Amino acid sequence: MSEIKLTVGDESYTATLLETKAPKSVEAVLDFLPLHSELMHVRWSGIATWINIDDIELSELPRENHTVYPSIGDLLLYPGYENEQEILWSCGPTCFKSPAGELAGNHFATVNASREELKTLEERTLTDGTQDITIKMA
Repeated sequence: MSEIKLTVGDESYTATLLETKAPKSVEAVLDFLPLHSELMHVRWSGIATWINIDDIELSELPRENHTVYPSIGDLLLYPGYENEQEILWSCGPTCFKSPAGELAGNHFATVNASREELKTLEERTLTDGTQDITIKMA
């Protein structure tokens, strides 16, 4: 199984790519790696963070392995069907939504981290603001 590495500040996480469940989404993500961006707290979705990827040219992606209610540690690729393009990183109970309503993102990877680690990450984006993040192949 392939993995990606997510580095936020001085902390690193790995995530297992779901190549058989979301092959086109995995391919799209791998095409734009490495990614250097900002990790922000979500405004509408619960205990989660997100990365705006509107400046990346994504080919049209089908809905695959998509969900509105990701599990803790799930990474969702949202190619901007009704909102801006983004990667959502669920760190606790999450309902993926925007001011326009619920959104279904493609679950393309799962982060290998504990609930406590992810909750701490989410709290840091809430209290300290945006965090630098780099995503690349592990």
